[in-house]
Amino acid sequence: MEKKAPIKVLLVDDSPMVLKVLERILSSDPEISVVGRAKNGREALNLIPSLEPAVICTDYHMPEMDGLEFIRKVMKDNPRPILVLSVSVNENNSQNIFNLLDAGALEVLAKPRGGINSNYQEISRELINKIKVVSGVFVFKKRVRLDPLAKKIKLTESPDSTAIIHHKKLEVICIGASTGGPGILQDILAQLPKDFPIPILCVQHVGEEFLMGLVKWLGRKCQLKVCVPENGSFPLPGFIYFSPKNTHLEINHNGEFYLRPKSTSDCFCPSVDATFLSVAKHYGSAAVAILLTGIGADGAKGMAAISDAGGLTIAQNENSCTVFGMPREAIALGAAQKVLNPDDILKTMVEIKNMFNHNLR
Repeated sequence: MEKKAPIKVLLVDDSPMVLKVLERILSSDPEISVVGRAKNGREALNLIPSLEPAVICTDYHMPEMDGLEFIRKVMKDNPRPILVLSVSVNENNSQNIFNLLDAGALEVLAKPRGGINSNYQEISRELINKIKVVSGVFVFKKRVRLDPLAKKIKLTESPDSTAIIHHKKLEVICIGASTGGPGILQDILAQLPKDFPIPILCVQHVGEEFLMGLVKWLGRKCQLKVCVPENGSFPLPGFIYFSPKNTHLEINHNGEFYLRPKSTSDCFCPSVDATFLSVAKHYGSAAVAILLTGIGADGAKGMAAISDAGGLTIAQNENSCTVFGMPREAIALGAAQKVLNPDDILKTMVEIKNMFNHNLR
């Protein structure tokens, strides 16, 4: 059997120490080969044509050409999977970090720092695994963007009117996403009006260091209020909810938020399945579940439970996914009633609002 060629990785960081740590981590796996190192975006751009890396790992803050400008130029001229490695995101830099995702980076990961970080081994494993997954991802010169006029959609323009008519009593929408998710979430959620009539529960796989940065970033983009709920509070219309770090976003038998703590046996935290299963149990046919781009199978079982309960279930289609993992698993289970691109997912959500307002007349 022919041996598979190692995944070629280009590292971009202005710190020689960080470059050394990253190369040591990646070189420990025989399936990965570090083919080049650069101290800024300008230097990296010159290396790409000759090295042809399968994956690029880059820092954000660098002299001469920072990560944002670098990513924009790569995605315009020579697109390929890019992972951003950064220290933790805080309120002051979250906008900059998540602009990198908007420019075309696939994901933002915590930067390993040579054993200083107590999660060094865990972060190192995550980086290696993520490189292996995204190395096979096809990226476009221009990210798939929604029609900017989509917010003006009329009821008759929805691709799924018959599906919505059969679900007149809708009380909650839950959305799950992983790799590639933040950009798609922004595309959809930022175009929803502030009077959207039912709460939206979101589960996005993201490092705990970046969760609040994601919440604040989306909060600046959306008309709806994006927040982290309090344990025991009730979901309210006009709000988009994310779980606090190290917890699962669930709904208890009273319809209250239950922020279940992370356990050592959890594969993912937050878990899409955990949220979807609790929503299926409490809301039943009054729930809508949407599963977006992502690695793995998280959310498939939960979506099946919502579908079995009579709810409406939608999976993102393959052509618009960064990674067609989670939606594919839901489709394979027969859990996805509809398979739509992000534009049509937005249209369906707009129809839900229009239908809800019509029923109140």
